[in-house]
Amino acid sequence: MEEIRPTILAVDDHPANLNLLFDLLSDAGFDLLVAQSGESALSRAEKTTPDIILLDVMMPGLDGFETCRRLKANPHTQKIPVIFMTALSDTVDKVTGFELGAVDYITKPIQAEEVLARVRTHLTIQRRNYTGIIF
Repeated sequence: MEEIRPTILAVDDHPANLNLLFDLLSDAGFDLLVAQSGESALSRAEKTTPDIILLDVMMPGLDGFETCRRLKANPHTQKIPVIFMTALSDTVDKVTGFELGAVDYITKPIQAEEVLARVRTHLTIQRRNYTGIIF
């Protein structure tokens, strides 16, 4: 039986952050897609339907909050779990993220073990809820 490799869409306007996530998640056995803006994230998510989205909040143009709102308003992408990754650590920002439909919130600077644990947890929840497959 062929191994299922979950696909993660990482969205951040800083290439260094994307490189770090790419190395971390690829080494952990995930397929990774990247986007450097909210607009490109919406397009990628619509075309590829990733298993989970890691989304920065503070980006020029379409910020992460608005990107999440649009993802959750689109029937094709609304069930994709979104985890915010941001330097915004105030409670009001976290609550805003959850109210927009995010499943989790990671503050930067990110810790590799925390990112992997949260991604694996939400992928497991998603798979149990929708397909019965556990990673």
